Amino acid sequence: MTDWNPVFLGIIAVATLVMALIQVGAIVFAARLGAQVQQLATTVQEDIRPLIARANAIAEEASRTATIATAQAQKIDRLVTDLTRRIDDTSLVVQEAIVTPAREGLAIVAALKAGLGALRGFRDLRGRPARVEDEDALFIG
Repeated sequence: MTDWNPVFLGIIAVATLVMALIQVGAIVFAARLGAQVQQLATTVQEDIRPLIARANAIAEEASRTATIATAQAQKIDRLVTDLTRRIDDTSLVVQEAIVTPAREGLAIVAALKAGLGALRGFRDLRGRPARVEDEDALFIG
């Protein structure tokens, strides 16, 4: 009978050698792939770094612009508030300087009219007949 042990032992050795070669190949492939991934990550970082710096610069500029806009809005608010206050003050001065004396002047004119009307009425009582026009205005009917 033939001894099959050495044959099977040879087959096992060849299979182990093939498996070892496949594992070494997989390790070499994984190492190359890892190196490529590392190189890609480095390239992406180098490409993204200026973009991030630019985005930061844009954000800082936007922040400064917002600060300036806020300051300008506050200045406009103060300007409008001051303008409104000055308009109110001016209208009060105009009212005191023009409207109040005008009312007093109208009151004086009304008093003069009333005085003249009273004098006419006094003359009418001395003997002149009252005008018919005045009586027509009082007629209801």
